Amino acid sequence: MNASELIAAAEKALRPVFDRMEEVELVCQKRVIEAFQENRIAARHFNATTGYGYDDEGRDVLDRIFAHVMQAEAALAAPQLSSGTATIFTALAAILRPGDTILSPAGKPYDTLLEAIGIEGNAAGSLREFCIRYEDFPLKDGKIDLEELEKRLAAKPRIVYFQRSRGYEWRNSLLPVEMKPAFDLIKKLSPESIIMVDNCYGEFTQKDEPTAFGADIMMGSLIKNPGGGIAHTGGYIAGRRDLIEMAANRLTVPGIGREAGCWPGGYLPYYQGIFMAPHTVCQALKTAALFAGAFERLGLISMPSSESERSDIVQALRLGSKESLIEFCRVIQSVSPVDSFVVPEPWAMPGYTDEVIMAAGTFVQGASIELTADAPLREPYNVYIQGGLTYSHGRAAAEKVLEAMMKK
Repeated sequence: MNASELIAAAEKALRPVFDRMEEVELVCQKRVIEAFQENRIAARHFNATTGYGYDDEGRDVLDRIFAHVMQAEAALAAPQLSSGTATIFTALAAILRPGDTILSPAGKPYDTLLEAIGIEGNAAGSLREFCIRYEDFPLKDGKIDLEELEKRLAAKPRIVYFQRSRGYEWRNSLLPVEMKPAFDLIKKLSPESIIMVDNCYGEFTQKDEPTAFGADIMMGSLIKNPGGGIAHTGGYIAGRRDLIEMAANRLTVPGIGREAGCWPGGYLPYYQGIFMAPHTVCQALKTAALFAGAFERLGLISMPSSESERSDIVQALRLGSKESLIEFCRVIQSVSPVDSFVVPEPWAMPGYTDEVIMAAGTFVQGASIELTADAPLREPYNVYIQGGLTYSHGRAAAEKVLEAMMKK
């Protein structure tokens, strides 16, 4: 069986999985349309603004769109937030005070947050420098350890922090419904604790977001799922109104908050991006499932499996060697629409503890909703592939990877 035939066989087997993904897309798309209609979106909302940005209707209504779509009381959707990491840190720094504790029941957060929190390194301005404590404990058999969580809640942590996606860990992402028992336990035993979810990579992969299950606040990047592959930069924070006001004060100035902040580039990419996001995420999910299905047919290990219910757009594949990992990323780069001629090399990327190799021939720099592959160079040499603006691009890339693998 050649690569094309293997892909076709995997696609046929995945038809019920694709049907399930399209059902989620429809539910999420209907919610986005409702948000646009209820807020009476018109061309004037896309206009650029300058200076202080007072009375910026495009900015204010975009916040309301995100609140509706993310099933929250309020939201802050800001192009000024430069990344998912910056967005998460903004929310943490807005809420935490000296002496507070962050408790993470899903293990350590994503690599780029380690120095920001102060878990590793000595970066100036880390949360640790402001006397904020951090604790974590690992998942138990891939699930939140409710017994351990109950013990830790006795200390009344200020924030209980859940990372929905897998990061660079070999585990399944957490489904919102799987987080709900932990949310309920926190509200029962430590109601003053704030439930925070890093929602990066997870938006629109399920019919409902973590806020619908009891999360108080969640954050994500606009160059990932909710930007639909169109937004140029930015992040969002959604949740309880009082917490969003705190985040707005941190983003701008206490006492001014969301009253200021312009965007000279105009808001069209952000409105269009959130509108396109459910469909784009569905394309990325299909791509991830296809890569998993093709690898499984070669007898290789994938996480999650091709038929699994997914809570993020990330597909982990175990390659087993440094050479195979580098070759995989180079093939993905070669089939990219941008910089296809570039040969990725491992490098010491800021914020990461190991050398990282990234295939990212994207229209928007670093956009993980576009087809990309990256990995830290550490055993057992897992690669993480995500995104895909169109399924056809993902299919072409999967076939190219298989052709390269089958030649060896």
